[in-house]
Amino acid sequence: MTIHREGYKSIGIAALIFGVINVISFTFLSAVLPWLATLIFVVTLFLVLFIISFFRIPARTLTVSDNQIICPADGKVVVIEEITDVEYFKDRRIQVSIFMSPANVHVNRNAMSGTVKYSQYHPGKYLVAWHPKSSTENERHSVVLENDKGIILVKQIAGALAKRICNYLSAGQTVKQNEEMGFIKFGSRVDVLLPVGTKINVSLNQKVKGGVTVLASWS
Repeated sequence: MTIHREGYKSIGIAALIFGVINVISFTFLSAVLPWLATLIFVVTLFLVLFIISFFRIPARTLTVSDNQIICPADGKVVVIEEITDVEYFKDRRIQVSIFMSPANVHVNRNAMSGTVKYSQYHPGKYLVAWHPKSSTENERHSVVLENDKGIILVKQIAGALAKRICNYLSAGQTVKQNEEMGFIKFGSRVDVLLPVGTKINVSLNQKVKGGVTVLASWS
C-alpha cells in the first residue's frame, strides 16, 4: 500500500495538529486528569490514522480488457437507469453511479483506454452524493473518453463532505485503461454514461473496486 500524493498536505497538517494538541494535553492534563489526556491522545490518533487511510492506494491486480469498461472508482452501485444527457451527448444514455463513502479508496481510474474528447469542470452545489440532482447541480468534472469500441462520459461529483475534485486529464490526451483519472477528497460519487444497449455487468447495491470490477462490456 502507498499514499496518494494528494494526501501529503492533509496528512502533514493532521500530524501537526495531533502533535500540538497532545503536547498541550500532556503538559497541562496528564498530572491532574490522566484519563482525559489519554482519551484525547486516542481520539486524535484515530483521526490521523483515518486521514492516512483515506489517501491509501492498495496493491491490486488490475483488470485490463479492450472489450470491457472497468469501474473507475471504489464504492457501491446506487443507480442504473436510462437518462437524457444534457451536457455532452444530448441524447439517451445508460447511467451507472458509484457512491464513494469516506471509508472507500478514492483514487479514480480511467474506465477504458482512448482519447479524451472533452474535459470540463463545473462549479456547483454540495448536495449529498446520493441525491438525484447531484449529477447535474453539484460541483463536478466531466470527461469523455472515446476509442474504436465506443464513447463514454465519466463524471466526478462532489458531495456534502467532498470539497475538492482533482482531475488530471485534458482534451486531446491519449490515456490507458486504469491509469489515474483523478481523486475526490472525502467521499462522493462517480457517474458513468454509456451508450444505450451496452451490456451492464454490475447490479444495484453491488460493492465494486476501481480498476478491478467490470462495469460493462461492449457488444
